[in-house]
Amino acid sequence: MKLDSKYFDKIRVRPDRQAAEKVRAPVCCWEGCDEPGVHKAPRGRDHEGQYLHFCVDHVRLYNKSYNYFSGLGDDDIQKYLKDSLTGHRPTWTMGSNSSGAMPSTKPSGRPRRWNGKARDSFGLFGEGEAAAPAAARKPRTLETKALETLGVPVNAGGETIRLRYKALVKQYHPDANGGDRGSEDRLREVIQAYKLLKQSGFC
Repeated sequence: MKLDSKYFDKIRVRPDRQAAEKVRAPVCCWEGCDEPGVHKAPRGRDHEGQYLHFCVDHVRLYNKSYNYFSGLGDDDIQKYLKDSLTGHRPTWTMGSNSSGAMPSTKPSGRPRRWNGKARDSFGLFGEGEAAAPAAARKPRTLETKALETLGVPVNAGGETIRLRYKALVKQYHPDANGGDRGSEDRLREVIQAYKLLKQSGFC
């Protein structure tokens, strides 16, 4: 029985993995070398994805002399390095379409002029528009009582309610009455009534 046979390698406790690779590996690409080429080396520019197979000694020699840019001029090397920043994909200058490869995004027709007013369909930003719907509706029971507390009519606007509130606060505040706290309850009622009307959108 031969000890170096391929059948004997399979039944060993520790099989020789390199021996199996040597059998499967192609011959070294170096001229005059018969060793198995277990090490891959790139073929070079314009042959991406293709490899040469060398033995250990010759792959070291090949790597020392390998130059991806061999045969290229300085301008071509600089162009390649610049294109590598964008992954060698085409790019366009901002705001121009000189190449014609990218679809045009230029607007057609005359530009629209801004008239100074923003479109506000829901009345979110207008002061007068937002207050008008709340004041136009009929006040509920608590809101009617709050309007009576402030002493303003039911159909009073927001500005009227605010002015009346300021006047009543000045009138009933203890500082305005020389520190007398007798009108504190009335002041508290006025403040609560104003808060209710403010939350309801009356002012």
